Parts: sequence; C-alpha cells; structure tokens
Amino acid sequence: MSKAARELARYERAMVEVDGEFCVPQEENEARFYIDLGPILGQVRSPWALAGKFLLFVPAMFLFILAIQLMKAGAAAVGPTIQGQFPFANGLSTMGTGWLGAYLVLSGSPVAATAISLFGAGTTSVLQTFTMLSGSRLGASFIVLLTGFLYAMRNPKARREPLGIGIQAMTMTAITYLPGMLIGYFILREGLLNGISWHASGKLEAAFAKVYGPFVDFAEAHVPGWALFAVGIATILLAFQLIDRVLPEMNSDSASRRASWLKRPWTMFLLGCIVATLTLSVSVALTVLVPLAVKGYVKRDEALPYIMGANITTLADTLVVAMLQHTPVAARIVLAEAIGVTIVSLFILAFVYGPVKRGVIGFDDWLVAKNIRLAGFVTVLFLIPIALLLSGLAFTTT
Repeated sequence: MSKAARELARYERAMVEVDGEFCVPQEENEARFYIDLGPILGQVRSPWALAGKFLLFVPAMFLFILAIQLMKAGAAAVGPTIQGQFPFANGLSTMGTGWLGAYLVLSGSPVAATAISLFGAGTTSVLQTFTMLSGSRLGASFIVLLTGFLYAMRNPKARREPLGIGIQAMTMTAITYLPGMLIGYFILREGLLNGISWHASGKLEAAFAKVYGPFVDFAEAHVPGWALFAVGIATILLAFQLIDRVLPEMNSDSASRRASWLKRPWTMFLLGCIVATLTLSVSVALTVLVPLAVKGYVKRDEALPYIMGANITTLADTLVVAMLQHTPVAARIVLAEAIGVTIVSLFILAFVYGPVKRGVIGFDDWLVAKNIRLAGFVTVLFLIPIALLLSGLAFTTT
C-alpha cells in the first residue's frame, strides 16, 4: 500500500459524523471536512481510475450506437412480416410485450430502445410504440422487487423493508405512469410537440453509414434478418453493461454519507432524477434503495419521491435512441411520455403527497403481512401483461 493510501485509510478510520457530514477532528472543537461529492459521485477518485473509465466509455458508446444501427437494420428486415401481427396487433398487446420484455431482461431500457427501433422502421404505429414504451417502464421496476425478495430470503425476520421497497417501486410506477400515459398520448394526438424536430440529420446519417456501415453489412451478410434484430438487442445489452461500469456509482455506503439529504420529499425527488440520469437505468437507480432500506438509511415513505423522480429521467437514454431515428416523431413519443409522467409526479408532490404516501405504505404493509397476499400480488403482476399481450390474438388495430 502506498503512503498516500495509508494516509487516506488513517483519515477514514478517524472520521466521525457531525450533522450528516463526515469530518476528521484535529483538535478540540475543530473539524476539517473530508472531500466528498455526495451520494451520487462518492469520494474523489484517482486520475488513473477516471482515465480507465474514460477509456471504457469509448467502446461503450460505440457499441451503443452500433446496436441502434443493427436494430434499425433488423427492424427494416422483419418489419413487413410482423406489422399488424401478434404481438404487434394493437396498442394493448404492445404494452404487454414491453411489460413482459422488461421482466425478461430485468431492465426497461433495451425494450424501450426496441420499441423506438420498430417505430423507426415503420413496423409499429405511434400508439403501439407509445404503449410498448410505457409497458417497458411499468416492468422495469420488477428487478427491485426481485432484489428485495432475495434480501428477505437472507433475513426472513427483517423482510418488511426490502420487500416493501420492491412493492413501492412497482406501485408508484403504476400510479405515475398510468395517468401519465393518458396525458402523454393526449399531447401526441393534439400535436402539441409538432414543433420539435429532434432527429438524425442527413449528414449525421451519412457519418454513421461510413463508420458503422461495414459492421452492419457484415452482420447482414452472415445472419438472417430476424437474427440481425436479435444481435442488435444483445449488443445494446452489452453496451448498457459497459455504460454501467463507466457512469458514477450509487451505493448504500456513499448514500449514507448524506443521510440528511434523504428526509425531504422534493430533495429526494431531485436526487432520483439525477441518479437515474447518470446511471441511465431506473433499475439501477431504484435497486440501490433495497440495501439502503435494510440498513435503515432510508425509510420506505422517504423513498417514494425518489422513485417518482427516477421514473422520469430514466427516459434519457431512450430519448437518445429516438433522436438517432430518421423521423422526429420518435423523439416526440418519448418526450410526451416524460412530460405526462412529470405532470402527474409534480401534482402528487405538490397537492396529494400525504394521502398517496399513506395509501401506498398501507397497501405495502397489508401485502407484506402475509405470504399469500404477496403471492397474489406477484401473480397479478404477471397476469395483467399476459392478458394485454394475448389481446393481440383477439383483435387488430392500426
């Protein structure tokens, strides 16, 4: 261990918490504060660690854009054969597809990117794309419930907190997204965002063709069209894994250093927005709440605004995917979703936060009290998207 590392370890052992801040007492009645960037970035990293993350960022972004190009090519190849067919027969079936897809990959972002890519290829309509995007968001929090279940298995006597956070993540997502969907679709239908033209320009498309064209051509020459789309999905999953390693970490230890931040609804709401933006994943942003709740750093009612904030800015990466499409409508779909959910979230925080909090916590306590209720809750979480998906077998809409 280097001298600097030994000195840092000595200071860390000496640190004490004073009013939510960690400091190193020097003399009586004196304290010097340790440099800390808060619950999002944690301690200052060494230049070498930052350089390593930057070097990893380059291939991560390359794979991210390559995945989008592969998915666009795959969607164009399979689009004519699946357009209007199950499971892309109507808006309800596409919502079920997005919902169950998020369960399957334990993340909503790849499914949301798939929805946008299908729209860019003309396979799905505006409504179908919008509902598939919404479904991916409704299912993205399932990983939080699964993580809470695993924590509860380790310590059955203290299962209320980890399971409760998972239930709250699913419940609050539904409370904000279901009415937010109605507002968002109204915005789209009335053309309120028609003035926004965020999409890839001809010059950008030409640049992408030069850089990524050889890779896409190679894939097209060696795999069939439907497999090309699958390769794109696999590539974007790999890209998100690399991006997770590059972006700032959010963990229970760093968050505990600013316990005072975790007490105010509006502060928690903004913190959720920031963390989901930095991690580009609501799954990561919300899953961290489980160990925080288990250790007692965050109470369940304090987590509700954080969940609402994270559910808004998690659409940031999907907006990037939409802006890389050839049509500006793709970005409008994502923006309409984000605006609708933001309106609902701000209304709840400003006017009805108390009743909503009591209702969600009460429902949470009622479910956790008995295993049969939990089993019923999980069953319903699967039955609803399955029913939506199967509606595609009953009727077709454009």
